[in-house]
Amino acid sequence: MNVNDYNKAIDEYADNLFRFVVKHTKNKMLADDIVQETFAKVWERHEDIQAEKVKSYLFTTAYHCLVDVMKKENRSGTLEVIERNGTPDTSHLFDIQKVLHEALDRLPEVQKTVVLLRDYEGYSYEEIAGITNLNESQVKVYIFRARQALKTYLKDIELVA
Repeated sequence: MNVNDYNKAIDEYADNLFRFVVKHTKNKMLADDIVQETFAKVWERHEDIQAEKVKSYLFTTAYHCLVDVMKKENRSGTLEVIERNGTPDTSHLFDIQKVLHEALDRLPEVQKTVVLLRDYEGYSYEEIAGITNLNESQVKVYIFRARQALKTYLKDIELVA
């Protein structure tokens, strides 16, 4: 990949990458740092990366950076813990985006990741498997389970309303 391909990748994928990371972290500054670190790592290896595969490489690198940051934050105890017990807050039922974010937050991290890559970013099962180091059947199972959990959560909220 040459400099023009790298610059084109920044223009083309920076927003998608940021959106993917911020959905996990809920922290725009942290997401900015992870995206910047991702592009720095890609630049370090830009000569070894094929231009056609840069999108997959970017998301794979961002995913690994995200995992590293989350592990570090969990160890240091600075990551905000989301309360998952008790009844859901129904004060924002009519804001569907907030409800969907809340539903996504309740998923285990791997399920959340594969659903975001599949449904928000449009990756194929094979591409997701490559990004997350899972096999294709595992990806399908995690997506199925995540969608089932999302449906159940949304139905439960519907019953409360």
